[in-house]
Amino acid sequence: MKKMAILLILMGLGFGYAPAQKTTQTENIFLITVDGLRWQEMFKGADSLFVDDTGMSESLGSLLKEFWDTDPLNRREMLMPFTWSTLEEKGQLHGNRTYGNKVDLRNNMLFSYPGYNEILTGSADDERITSNAKNNNPNTTLLEHLQHMPEYKGKVMAFGSWDVFPYIINEDRSEVPVNAGFDMAEGPNLTEAERMINRMQQEIRGPWAGVRLDPFTHHFAMEAIKKEAPKVVFIAYGEPDDWAHDNQYDEYLHSIKQFDAYLKDLWDYIQSTPQYKNKTTMIITTDHGRGVDKTTWTGHGSGIPRSREVWIAAIGPDSQPFGEVKKEAVLYPAMIARTVFQLLALPYPDGDADAVISDLLP
Repeated sequence: MKKMAILLILMGLGFGYAPAQKTTQTENIFLITVDGLRWQEMFKGADSLFVDDTGMSESLGSLLKEFWDTDPLNRREMLMPFTWSTLEEKGQLHGNRTYGNKVDLRNNMLFSYPGYNEILTGSADDERITSNAKNNNPNTTLLEHLQHMPEYKGKVMAFGSWDVFPYIINEDRSEVPVNAGFDMAEGPNLTEAERMINRMQQEIRGPWAGVRLDPFTHHFAMEAIKKEAPKVVFIAYGEPDDWAHDNQYDEYLHSIKQFDAYLKDLWDYIQSTPQYKNKTTMIITTDHGRGVDKTTWTGHGSGIPRSREVWIAAIGPDSQPFGEVKKEAVLYPAMIARTVFQLLALPYPDGDADAVISDLLP
């Protein structure tokens, strides 16, 4: 017994003790969200219910040719070509409820701030996160946890089209730099591209007061990634939800197709850059679902059926290339936070986050 006690003490001091080896290849995380993109379009392409009366009739242009086919497998490829080629071939897509593969929100609010809080903190908070108001998040996001770790300090960045993200991430407390809403690139060493994006954002105003057009968010993010080489990046695109609220199904589809192109842009850069290539996991999801008929598809929330239904996609060196997952299962976006930490071989800092998505782990 005495020998065993001495051995345990020596192990605790580091003598004769080999620390556990990192079993994941992921060193960087790109967490991507797109606001209000339904699983129906994700997995089936353009919705036949809206083809004739929401901007897609032949008399209004070439939208039928661009987005419509009687086969939903063809439609989804037309809408999201990167997703249904590279992402399906080398990654995973969860949430096609046709096969009983479900991704559901935990929160009961079923709108944006509660959805993003759930994704970023790993748990729902229906008691305190009950509106989209610009209130600083009392909960700690995975971004903040990482920012306060020495190995990630100054290597965490966030970008969003919606001007509420500085509050969701609690920028002041977390010290995570957030470029969102109509923020511009700042600092003494702006690139020529950043100066141009700043100028264009001042000159081109979108139709919404609190949400900028996604091209600004994307290109601010790309320039910062190239310049700063962060280890953890959160990018939140917003256009699909706002076009849907405006009952503009054609613009909703265009914004989804553009979002898919942005995913390709990000993944191509990741795979062409030594710091990121084969060392980066990209996780993609949405903050809420929305209605499914002509009277409810523009909205979402606790009073609109199917608003809980979402989806998750991922691609990276530790995630098996399952493609479209067709097995019966239920996942939750709340699982993303703890999964990110396991991919980085880190213990999650508190016990509140949901379980992990085991399919994304080796």
